[in-house]
Amino acid sequence: MIRNQLLICAGGACITSGEKSVKDVLVEELAKNGIQDEVQIIETGCMGACDLGPIVVVYPEGTFYQKVTPQNAGPIVSEHLVKGRVVSGLLYRQPTSETRAQTREEISFYTLQVKRVLRNCGVIDPLSIEEYIARDGYFGLGKALEIGPDAIIQTIQESGLRGRGGAGFPTGIKWKAARDASGSPKYVVCNGDEGDPGAFMDRSVLEGDPHSVIEAMVIAGFAIGAATGYVYVRAEYPLAIERLEVALTRAREYGFLGRNILGSGFDFDIEIRIGAGAFVCGEETALLRSIEGKRGMPSAKPPFPAQAGLWGKPTLINNVETYANVPPILINGAEWFRSVGTAKSPGTKVFALAGKVQNTGLVEVPMGTTLRELVFDIGGGIPGGKAFKGAQTGGPSGGIITADYLDMPIDFDSVKELGTIMGSGGLIILDEDNCMVDVAKFYLAFTVDESCGKCTPCREGTKQMYQIMERITDGKGTPNDIGKLKTLGRVIQQTSLCGLGQSAPNPVLSTIRFFPDEYRAHIEDRKCPAHACLHLLTYSVVSEKCVGCTACARQCPVQAITGQVKKAHVIDQATCIKCGSCYEVCRFDAILKE
Repeated sequence: MIRNQLLICAGGACITSGEKSVKDVLVEELAKNGIQDEVQIIETGCMGACDLGPIVVVYPEGTFYQKVTPQNAGPIVSEHLVKGRVVSGLLYRQPTSETRAQTREEISFYTLQVKRVLRNCGVIDPLSIEEYIARDGYFGLGKALEIGPDAIIQTIQESGLRGRGGAGFPTGIKWKAARDASGSPKYVVCNGDEGDPGAFMDRSVLEGDPHSVIEAMVIAGFAIGAATGYVYVRAEYPLAIERLEVALTRAREYGFLGRNILGSGFDFDIEIRIGAGAFVCGEETALLRSIEGKRGMPSAKPPFPAQAGLWGKPTLINNVETYANVPPILINGAEWFRSVGTAKSPGTKVFALAGKVQNTGLVEVPMGTTLRELVFDIGGGIPGGKAFKGAQTGGPSGGIITADYLDMPIDFDSVKELGTIMGSGGLIILDEDNCMVDVAKFYLAFTVDESCGKCTPCREGTKQMYQIMERITDGKGTPNDIGKLKTLGRVIQQTSLCGLGQSAPNPVLSTIRFFPDEYRAHIEDRKCPAHACLHLLTYSVVSEKCVGCTACARQCPVQAITGQVKKAHVIDQATCIKCGSCYEVCRFDAILKE
């Protein structure tokens, strides 16, 4: 008889941190203590707190062990499971005290969240359809088959669900347009491309709760009159693909996919299409061309995919997070969905919290939650006592939310007013050590590399903007460069073919708007206030502080530092490559970085 379950987070971050090795040790220790038949080990999807991984949760107590390694995993078995003693050294330590939390319910990172999309991630075995069903899985499909297509679409419309892929288009309107469109066959497509740097929300849902997406796509197929669906996943997500393949097989075995689903006479099946990782394939028309076997390049709209999508036929396309909201809406109703969030942006939003923040990982909060709550209450604040400088939302297509707007409710409309977008949910936190000019250049470089090249404004305009940004960070900028960037940015926004090109200038225009002094410092003073731009840095020795220990000279890779023992050293600026090695090894604060 099973008396305990060990849930091990097998999300991407925990696997990278050594989850597989931890599992091997636990299996070995269970066998060594003769209790392998009494304890069940389950690999779940992402539990959210990526910086705490690998995570092991012991049930039925719910004891939460964090940063478990192969070296310290043994006591979980020998102490907790055999002797009944909690391994206190592996418990989460509260940031403001020495108190340790024993369960997730005692950790603010979890208690301040509202999990609807991530309701099953980190809770169930993603390979078990039985566990999904036990948590109301496929009940939404049963309800959909009972009430019919028109009532399904009406419920989605009344819920106010907006697309979580970035644009925030009303989902119900898109579904109705696909149902009303003439032409056959029709298709249902799931956009699982998710190419934003730092974004991993959709990947985690596919890895941790694949049946939620499958169920939603079947519901969508029934609602619009489609018999075939495609899940488009980038090749960089092998674990998501593997678990999705298993889930599809199990869904067919249980009669949730294939012919005559649940005896309703409705036929629907799903195929996986693997993308090569082109950022532009996150744009819906480019994604559809890729599924067709063509080069992933966007098409002019209209016609929209709902009228002419895959192979010119009506096609419904939503992203993973949007679909994951559908089954619980069908089960609980539109008013339940609208009970959290804002009037125009109901429901929750999943964010990938990353960058300069204590608690990184996946968080799900009601729309309208403030940035302060996300960064400081859930995220635990900025490491090292550094000052919060801004948050990049929407990845390369987004912009900056500054400290002045920490208390602004975050929803689709409010972020748009600041010149940024919600995007798929990437949220990169920046502190005082980040140069905003350099950050904008980084995202612009990404866009230049990922441009499909189909339209001139994006292909050539972003490249011209990048060259200007590079000039500025190299200390060669001119006062006219800011005006040129603004003009180029507006032209690209107004004339690019697709949404990705139209939003490419956002990081630059946003940082110019909120951090004009940093641009002027780079151009007029030839200085980087954050000391991040390599070509604008100068390392020198403060002779009064230098004790002549020679550590800097020994560390310098190009022998740019000279001086005698116990005498002040000197840095040859012509030879210095500005690597910062001297600054890092000096124990006397004798190296000045400016």
